[in-house]
Amino acid sequence: MDALLNQQHPLLKSRLSLTRLITTFLDPAALVMSLLVSAWFDAHTIDAPYVVLALIVFSLSFPGRSYLNVSFRAAIRDIVLGWILLAVVLVFFGYASGYLKVFPQEVLQTWALLAPAMQLGAHLILRMVVPRVVSMPANLRRAVIVGANDLGLQLAQQLSKNPYLGVRLHGFFDDRSRQRLGDIGDANLLGAMKDLASYSRQNQIDLIYLSLPMTTQPRILNLLDQLADTTASVYFVPDIFVTDLIQARMDDVNGMPVVAVCDTPFTGINGIVKSSSDFLLALLFLVLASPLLIAISVGVKRSSPGPILFRQRRYGLDGKEILVYKFRSMTVMEDGANVTQATRNDQRITPFGAFLRRTSLDELPQFINVLQGHMSIVGPRPHAVAHNETYRKLIKGYMVRHKVKPGITGWAQVNGLRGETETLDKMKRRIDFDLEYLRNWSLKLDLMIIMRTVLVVFKDRNAY
Repeated sequence: MDALLNQQHPLLKSRLSLTRLITTFLDPAALVMSLLVSAWFDAHTIDAPYVVLALIVFSLSFPGRSYLNVSFRAAIRDIVLGWILLAVVLVFFGYASGYLKVFPQEVLQTWALLAPAMQLGAHLILRMVVPRVVSMPANLRRAVIVGANDLGLQLAQQLSKNPYLGVRLHGFFDDRSRQRLGDIGDANLLGAMKDLASYSRQNQIDLIYLSLPMTTQPRILNLLDQLADTTASVYFVPDIFVTDLIQARMDDVNGMPVVAVCDTPFTGINGIVKSSSDFLLALLFLVLASPLLIAISVGVKRSSPGPILFRQRRYGLDGKEILVYKFRSMTVMEDGANVTQATRNDQRITPFGAFLRRTSLDELPQFINVLQGHMSIVGPRPHAVAHNETYRKLIKGYMVRHKVKPGITGWAQVNGLRGETETLDKMKRRIDFDLEYLRNWSLKLDLMIIMRTVLVVFKDRNAY
């Protein structure tokens, strides 16, 4: 339940956080300031090229992200990875356009070190200041929750353990007695729902959360009529959130509000960023790795009779079948109704194929699938169609992983779930990581997975 509340929490956080405006501008401002400081310190000037670069950096890093609700270690990781990604983009386009030569090398070196340090410092100061500011009586907002059920109790925990929201919870309203409610711990019951409006007026309640089942619609409508005589902001916490949310957010259909419960993260600008980065990185890799690809092709051809590439049907985006390319590593070409997963010391694997599988070099032709638009560099690994048809009946939410394109590498693979999944529990864990990737996708996460994949390939022995 904690995970589910964290998934829906962004829907509430956008209205609640007093620091949203600051965090929106914090990262862009820190990066621009670090650039200007570096220019003044090393070149003793801030002329037109630096102003242009500052505008570019601001636009690429806007809006900033809030790290108040994550550990500072995670904040350090995300900030450093985000800066590396931004620096790579700037260097690439600066080199391609010749604009990179305009800036002294010592300025860029100073900026490369100062930028993430200034970001971290700004976020550290924010983490120290915000709790003190929001805890001031003038900034604290008073809240109550209607419905002392599981969802309401979990919401109360979120409000109490997050000092950055500046919300003080008074307690709960529920028509049931404490005996009927069962184990609700030390939750403060303030009265029945008929008492809510008068209590809100007398105690100047700012926020009211309705944590009621959707089946109680008449009661909710009656309660909203009573609350019309108060100045409190009312939020509905619907029980549809007891399901497993994937990219939950508010949306509208021609002005009519709807709630996205399960959706792909790659809509709008996110989809453009993901597709563009996949295409450019795949094209760059295939050009640079062409000698290696030729050498592997010769090795496969000489290792055993058969074609160089193995084509297997897999499920792609929206569950549609695609052909995935791999360097052939076996003496067989299985792609029927029953496909046997490779096991340790599998007699079907050629000696050269074993080397390719252990180092994941057999996956390299899938960069062609990326160029075709059928796959991504990072995403849930595609399974054989036969395996999909088996596991979709056994694992809840299995097909949700197909809301995005399959990837050459994925979140599950860098978390130790690479290679054979000989038990249902292992496959379920792999799916759990895939769904976690869908919930939390960002370009920074993709970059981290790519970096970790390189390390996993050299030290992991689960693939064979």
